[in-house]
Amino acid sequence: MQQIRRTATLTKNEIDMKNVLHFYLPDLMPDTQKLALNLETRTLSLLADGPQLVAEQQLSANELRLIVPILEYFPYYCPYEVLFAYLTSEIVTSTTIDHCHKYLQGAQDQGNWQQEIRPVRRAISSLRSKLDCFQLRISTVRERGCALTGLSLTLKYPN
Repeated sequence: MQQIRRTATLTKNEIDMKNVLHFYLPDLMPDTQKLALNLETRTLSLLADGPQLVAEQQLSANELRLIVPILEYFPYYCPYEVLFAYLTSEIVTSTTIDHCHKYLQGAQDQGNWQQEIRPVRRAISSLRSKLDCFQLRISTVRERGCALTGLSLTLKYPN
């Protein structure tokens, strides 16, 4: 399986220059809606044409650090090493991500991966409940990362 790797660098200067990031999520939201992430106020908003505010949530600093790469990786999953890098580093580069990958691989080899990834999982857990009002959820890709998916109101079970 080919791994899609994106390396987004978000420095404090870039945050000041680009305070609001916009995300269109095809297949998860209508074309008339988009998410607006205000980096300064840590506010995630769902906007419809008009513009009309449909929903809004205030994020913690750690939630903000994780939602950015998850949204940037959409429709693919965001690897744990990227999430770990965004949570633990002020500036995230491809070198930082490579270092985090090696660090987490070492933790897995030593049997303490669950302990090391706990801060990421804690922030993801609190972020999940805030995404409900946007009809979005974060799904875990076992031992690989997290992906943004739609919140299914009806579950289909095989006959």
